[in-house]
Amino acid sequence: MRNPPDVTLPVAEFASGEDLARAGAEFIAERARRAVAARGEFTLAVSGGRGPRRTWEVLATLDVPWRDVTIFQVDERVAPRGDDERNLTQLSQSLASRAPRVVAMPVDDPDLALAARRYGALLPVHLDLVHLGLGPDGHTASLVPGDPVLDVADQPVAATGEYQGRRRMTLTFAGLERAEEIVWIVSGEDTRAALRRLVDGDATIPAGRVRRERSWVLTDLAGL
Repeated sequence: MRNPPDVTLPVAEFASGEDLARAGAEFIAERARRAVAARGEFTLAVSGGRGPRRTWEVLATLDVPWRDVTIFQVDERVAPRGDDERNLTQLSQSLASRAPRVVAMPVDDPDLALAARRYGALLPVHLDLVHLGLGPDGHTASLVPGDPVLDVADQPVAATGEYQGRRRMTLTFAGLERAEEIVWIVSGEDTRAALRRLVDGDATIPAGRVRRERSWVLTDLAGL
């Protein structure tokens, strides 16, 4: 997909990783309260990795209408349920005190392609908010440079090739288009160059192909 050249990506910088985690959690909580007040529900899709774990821990302490929240996964590693490599494991542990409704990606299904289509059918037409991270190589979700999944345009969810020793299931660019808003939460000095490219609108990295309208970047990297 192509982003209009005049659409900027707003960036908010925070002084520390803890400040960033709190800002991310408060951003999500505010959107949840607003959506539930307006429509009675809030749909959120969250990315994996260990980076956002503190954000989920802080979110668990905030005023969120959890009964009306449904959480989907942006991506997931193919690993057994309960495995530390599973994004679901990290998310469930961090939000254990709130026990939200989480619609888990069925990565333990032996037919990943069929499982991806099944998960895609569960996604709402519109997701209120999608949380994304950013890798040093410019990947987001599990949309990794060079993977054939980058070219999947007719399905919102697809299985990837192997990356860092694991296959994944991920929202495709078509799936990410369902987001009413996107919040990028980016930390780590090793992501600085990729974040600069994202902000500059470099569509040669996967993250740069995600639409920029109603998208926000929160980061603890100063001086961008």
